[in-house]
Amino acid sequence: MTNTDTHPHTPAHRTNSEVLTATVELSGKKVVDVGCGEGNLVRLMTRHGAKVFGVECNPQQLEKAHEQKPVGGEIYHDGRAEALPFADASVDLVVFFNSLHHVAVDAMDKALSEAARVLKSGGQVYVCEPVAEGPHFELMQPVHDETIVRAKAYEAVQGADSLGLTLDQEFTYLHPAHHKNFAQFKERMLRINPHRADDFAQLESQLEAAFERLGTPDADSFVFDQPMRVNLLSKP
Repeated sequence: MTNTDTHPHTPAHRTNSEVLTATVELSGKKVVDVGCGEGNLVRLMTRHGAKVFGVECNPQQLEKAHEQKPVGGEIYHDGRAEALPFADASVDLVVFFNSLHHVAVDAMDKALSEAARVLKSGGQVYVCEPVAEGPHFELMQPVHDETIVRAKAYEAVQGADSLGLTLDQEFTYLHPAHHKNFAQFKERMLRINPHRADDFAQLESQLEAAFERLGTPDADSFVFDQPMRVNLLSKP
């Protein structure tokens, strides 16, 4: 039965890493993190005993991942979701964290079918996507409006049964997104979306005002709530 309620018996506010490690078994598993970015989750899952392969197509993000000190035997690949560099039925878990909506809309089904292809029977796909609402979304929206692509990613997940995957669970939670300051937010946004540099420059004063209005100071950073949705799928 699919669970569409907020994650049971837990507070609404949870970090992405807490939810991931509480939802899927990692120890001893072979895991692919699709769209791994700078590798934060790759290293987290490695620390939890998984053999993790990060796949990333953005060269700046991949360079950032390689710059980090390894925590175990993690490996990074230059690759794309719709053409995973792994053999059939060779992986226990495929993770799409904040990444499925970055796949071209006409390739989202292919990305999920690739996940099904590389999964062993009984393997799982963990899809965690930001919902297009909340303070963090509002902060990014002027230069990074993902309303449509996030909706398309959710549509792809809902149709995953035709791709060889079964939807086992769905739930939402609130993730506290941290940015040390506006300068760090700007650097991160432009590293992910270098093609939006001109737009960012034109709207910078507006974005900085929104940063101060929407963020909640917390120790050494500013916090922005971001609603997240998890879909857990499996391969029969």
